[in-house]
Amino acid sequence: MIDLVLLRSFVTVVDTGNFTRAAEHLHLTQSTVSQQILRLEQQLDCRLLDRSQRQVLPTEEGDRLLGYARRLLRLANEASEALSPEHTGGVLRLGVPEDLGSGALMPLIASFARERPRLRLEVESGLSHHLLRLYRNGDLDMLLVKQWGTDSDCHARWAEPVCWIDSAERPHTLPLGPSQPALPLVVFPVGALYRQEMLHALESIGQPWRITYSSPSLASLCAAVSAGLGVSLLPASTVQAGHRVLGAADGFPEIGGLELALFARPDLDSAGRALRDRLVDMCSARAQVLQSAAG
Repeated sequence: MIDLVLLRSFVTVVDTGNFTRAAEHLHLTQSTVSQQILRLEQQLDCRLLDRSQRQVLPTEEGDRLLGYARRLLRLANEASEALSPEHTGGVLRLGVPEDLGSGALMPLIASFARERPRLRLEVESGLSHHLLRLYRNGDLDMLLVKQWGTDSDCHARWAEPVCWIDSAERPHTLPLGPSQPALPLVVFPVGALYRQEMLHALESIGQPWRITYSSPSLASLCAAVSAGLGVSLLPASTVQAGHRVLGAADGFPEIGGLELALFARPDLDSAGRALRDRLVDMCSARAQVLQSAAG
């Protein structure tokens, strides 16, 4: 049987990318963590980590183990929580996109948590592809995520309008086309949905481009566009006073098909089902507001 202590050290090394940081996180010495990883590799008779790079990365076998390790550790934590008199309300983990981390969502989550003081509600905000991976790995119980064409197992979905935006005061709008100068872009990091769609759309019309600013923070991207660093493709709900919306008249292709999807485990308890239903109501109301604004 695999020792959970060894699995926890393995997951922590992968998450931190470094034996020293993992040791600090686990309150152990670096040599102890190294010995634990070696014991795990010997136990499984395979190499789990590639130590030849500056950042420690999982091998192919390590990557396969990672999902199982996360699930085993999660189950162990949940078992401890379930038997603890301080947390008999259980644990509920929710993932949300960064641009939904304000407005009506936060008051809804805070109100829900206050109504259930014994429930440990954990919320993680981030980029959609990262959150979806966490959900698929079993690390989240419920997830709101942006997708181009949602997966069939989602609980509910709503259209999510997006638009091209430029600075209102310092625009970069130029005639578009293969012979035109490279268009400066403000983008999310590699792998993000909006970045992929933006580059694909520009390449489909032969428009040269160059990246002038990249950040995982939506607020940072909005500020960069307002300041005149470049053009971006972002949710219509994030358009601010310092932005100018671009469209077909400016030569930019229309983008459609993005959806906000709610994923939820089928075995949610009564608290989970209650939060799921509130999220459905909130997202439905939000979709109506966005549709009215677009119209």
